[in-house]
Amino acid sequence: MSSNDDAPIKGNFIREADGPWAGWWKWSGHDPFEDATGPFFVKRDEHGIVTGFIPEQKNLNGHGIVHGGSLMTFADFSLFMVAASNGDEISGVTVTMNCEFVSGAQAGQMLTARGECVRAGGSLVFARGTIFCGEDAVLSFSGTIKRSRRTSH
Repeated sequence: MSSNDDAPIKGNFIREADGPWAGWWKWSGHDPFEDATGPFFVKRDEHGIVTGFIPEQKNLNGHGIVHGGSLMTFADFSLFMVAASNGDEISGVTVTMNCEFVSGAQAGQMLTARGECVRAGGSLVFARGTIFCGEDAVLSFSGTIKRSRRTSH
């Protein structure tokens, strides 16, 4: 595990050193559902935050295309990454999320997402984005995150 001083977002991220995700970062927190659906990755490039996901057979629906629930789980991950585009990890929960399915995706195709943080207030953060397969839009999303209250012990 390398230092995360140069991670795209300050927080619990591990840099991938090998394979197709070399140079990308994976959130190292524990999220059983997200872990079972993904893995999902994030990096920062000259255009800002970008997230990535390569769906597998486990992510397909009965029609042989990526299940909408898998896309929405990736969109939720991306919502948090885009919302944290200022560089600080956001701890919170999704309170609203809207998704529009634009086209389908296949297993083995790299999906990426980009977006923007629309507004970051004290307790609510609003963000939106699009998941792409190459240049083609697959799903557009927008949502609101409620920041967790920090407690001292």
